[in-house]
Amino acid sequence: MKSIMKKYISIVFALGVLFTSCDKKLDIFPEDSVADEIALTTDVNVKKVLNGAYDAISSASLYGGDLFLFSELLAANGEIRWEGTFNQPREIWLKSMLTTNSYVRDSWLDAYNTINVCNNILGAINVVNTADQNRVKGEALFMRGAMFFELVKFFAKPYSAGSVTSNPGIPLILTPTRGIDQSSFVARSTVEQVYTQILADLTEAENLLPNTNSVYATKPAASAMLSRVYLQMERFADARDAANRGITVATANGKSLAASYAAAFNNSSNVAEYLLAIQVSAQDGSNDMHLFWSIPSYGGRDGDVSIQASHTALYSSGDARLDLFYSGAGDVRSGKWQQQYKVLPVIRLAELYLTRAEANLRSSTSIGDSPVNDVNRIRNRAGLTSLGSVVLADILAERKLELAHEGHAVHDLKRLKQSADGFAYNADKMVFPIPQREVDASRGTLAQNSGY
Repeated sequence: MKSIMKKYISIVFALGVLFTSCDKKLDIFPEDSVADEIALTTDVNVKKVLNGAYDAISSASLYGGDLFLFSELLAANGEIRWEGTFNQPREIWLKSMLTTNSYVRDSWLDAYNTINVCNNILGAINVVNTADQNRVKGEALFMRGAMFFELVKFFAKPYSAGSVTSNPGIPLILTPTRGIDQSSFVARSTVEQVYTQILADLTEAENLLPNTNSVYATKPAASAMLSRVYLQMERFADARDAANRGITVATANGKSLAASYAAAFNNSSNVAEYLLAIQVSAQDGSNDMHLFWSIPSYGGRDGDVSIQASHTALYSSGDARLDLFYSGAGDVRSGKWQQQYKVLPVIRLAELYLTRAEANLRSSTSIGDSPVNDVNRIRNRAGLTSLGSVVLADILAERKLELAHEGHAVHDLKRLKQSADGFAYNADKMVFPIPQREVDASRGTLAQNSGY
C-alpha cells in the first residue's frame, strides 16, 4: 500500500475532497502536487518545484488578482461598488463575510499551499547546485515571507491596532507538510511573532537574491516587500531605507518609470517599471483583476466593479491617471485592468518613490532624495506641475491616486487608522474569518477571529 499511495507536497488542514460554491470552478486539493520522493532528490527537480511555487503564488486567489480585489472591496468607502452577482465578493464589499466564504477560504488554502511548497524547497536546499543555492533559497524565502504577510494582513488585526504581542496572528508553518499527523495542527502565533518571521524571511531573501532574475523574485522586489512590511509596523526609517535600497539597485539595473502612466498597464510582457509581476497569456496565468474589473467588450465579465464619481473627483484636470478611466457597460471602469491576457503588476517602481517620500518626511530626512522631488517625479509623469514643497497629506494623496485599485487600499487605510464604509480600521468585520473548514478540522488548535 505504501508503494502505491504517495505522499504529496501540499498543506492540508482538513481531509477529504473539497467542492466549491458555484461562484468558482471546482477545486480539488492538493493542487499541483508532486511526489516528494521524486521531487526533492535532484537539483533539476527542486528547481521544478520552485517553478511550482511561482505557479502557486500566481493563483487567481493570490497574486493572480483576488488579494488586490479584496483590499479594494474592503476599503471601498463609496469610491467603488461591487455590481456583480457573485455573493462572496459582495460579502467582502459589505463587510459581512461568512465563515464559509469560498473566496476567503481559497486564498487561505492557496497561500498555505505556496508556503508549504517553499518549505519543501528550503528543506531540500542542499540538493541544489552550490552556485544556485543562494538564488533558489532567496526565491523560496521571498515567496514564503510574502504569503505570511498577505495572510496576517487579512486574517488578523492590523499592526496599527496595537496589542501585537497578544492579538492572534496566523499559524506559522516553517517545516514541510507531507502528510497529516499531530504536528499538522498548529495554533496561531501572535501578530508580533508573525511579523518577526516575515522580516526574517524577507531580510534573508534580500541578502540572497540577485539584482536581476528574469521575471522572478529579485533583490529590489524583496526590498520593496520589506518596505511594505515596515510601513505597516510604522517603522518609517526602516521603510525609507528598504525603499531606497530597492530604488538604488533597481535603477542601476535598468528599471525606470514607464514613459506614461498608461504605459505601466495592459502590457503583454514586463516593462521596466515592474519589480514583480504575474505573467499572463492566453495559455497560462490568471488575472482576476481583468476578469472582474473589465467588461465583455474586452473579455471580462459584466463589469463587476464600477468606479464611482466620489473617486474620479479626487483627480485634478489634466491628470493622466484620470484619463485612464473609461466608460463601458453602463459605468465608469478602471483602465488598468481593461485588456485581456496582460501581465498583472504586483510591485511597481512608482510605489517605492512614494514610500521613500512618506518615510523621509516622517523621519525629517532626505535619504536618496527629498520628499518633494520623489513626489514631483510621480506627478510629472502624470502630466501635473511640480509642487514647491509637500506635507504628509500631499504625499498620501499622491499615493492614493497613483496606486488606486492595485490592492493597497485597505492596508494603507489600516496603517493610517482610517475608516471604511462606517467600519473602524480595527473593527472585527475588517478582518477575514478563519475558514470554517479549517477551524473544524484543527482539533481545537485554530481559534476563530472575534466577531465570527
